[in-house]
Amino acid sequence: MKKRFMMLVSSVLAAGTLLAACGEAEDDADQTPVGGDDEVTEETGDFSAKMVTDTGGVDDRSFNESAWDGLQQFEEDYDVEVDYIQSNDASDYMPNLNRLAREGTSISFAIGFLMEDDIRTVAEQNPEQHFAIVDTVVEGADGSLVPNIANITFAEHEGSFLVGVVAAMQTETDHVGFIGGVESPLIKKFENGFKAGVKTVNPDIEISVQYAQDFNDASRGQQIADTLYGNGADVIYHAAGGTGNGLFTEAIDRARGGENVWVIGVDQDQHAQGEYSDGNVTLTSMVKRVDQAVYQVAEQTMNGDYPGGEILEFGLEEQGVGIAETTDNVSEEALEAVEDYIEQIMNGDIDVPETDDAYDDFLGSL
Repeated sequence: MKKRFMMLVSSVLAAGTLLAACGEAEDDADQTPVGGDDEVTEETGDFSAKMVTDTGGVDDRSFNESAWDGLQQFEEDYDVEVDYIQSNDASDYMPNLNRLAREGTSISFAIGFLMEDDIRTVAEQNPEQHFAIVDTVVEGADGSLVPNIANITFAEHEGSFLVGVVAAMQTETDHVGFIGGVESPLIKKFENGFKAGVKTVNPDIEISVQYAQDFNDASRGQQIADTLYGNGADVIYHAAGGTGNGLFTEAIDRARGGENVWVIGVDQDQHAQGEYSDGNVTLTSMVKRVDQAVYQVAEQTMNGDYPGGEILEFGLEEQGVGIAETTDNVSEEALEAVEDYIEQIMNGDIDVPETDDAYDDFLGSL
């Protein structure tokens, strides 16, 4: 049964990007963890929370980095052991997860839906270990949820609807774009929510969509952005991880040349990524609070309430998705519209589509 959990809104909200103070974990299993040699408190004992990144890496300025921020805040609040293992290739996922299982990690996080098959195998081979995965739901061969995997999901379509509203209200060409990483049910939630938000504001706006089929290819992202901007889009939203870095590069290059183009970031507030000498190309970002979700699941597990075999969804109601706090480039009119649409979504007046079929039905209702 799907359960909804209220999100943390206190210390985790203050979690900054502490990455610069921490290095990448070495492959040696005896490497001192990021938490160092500090003694843990009597209350927390020898609890440990560790994560495996996907190939985007811990400094992807996206959901891997956000997850790591959450673990670092958890370490700071509870004086426990946290660490991460970087995956350089998809073939690293299973050995990295196995390493955490061998170490007896209290809760091991797989960051990203690409690890679904690997975490299923490792969890079934280590039934006494606690695992969690971000962005997907893992089922066993019989179709039931794996009891020692907590499934962390988000209502990305709801947050994407809001940035679609912003895009529609601020485009000057009535043409916007979307760049996806790997085409999948997850990234389709971003795409369809965004398109629904745009069309709700103005059904006549043109929306161009292209997938890179890669989450870690900035050059490909820049090529796609060049095409979309060149064809008239002036606002592009990405859900492409590291591939999206190329979108920022292209937008900044064009802005320096005098073009009025915008980027909508994803997962974290990517305002800083859009900065250049004469301004900033980041319009807004769709934030997904992976840091809060990871923090909460680690805390629940430490407190003896591990949500294994459950689906946890973090949406607007739980403050798990939304638009970024930085609103320098967003008009007051757009911000007011966003607040109105948040209320409509939470009240059930708008059912934001997740799939292509649902989007087609949504269009028919406009």
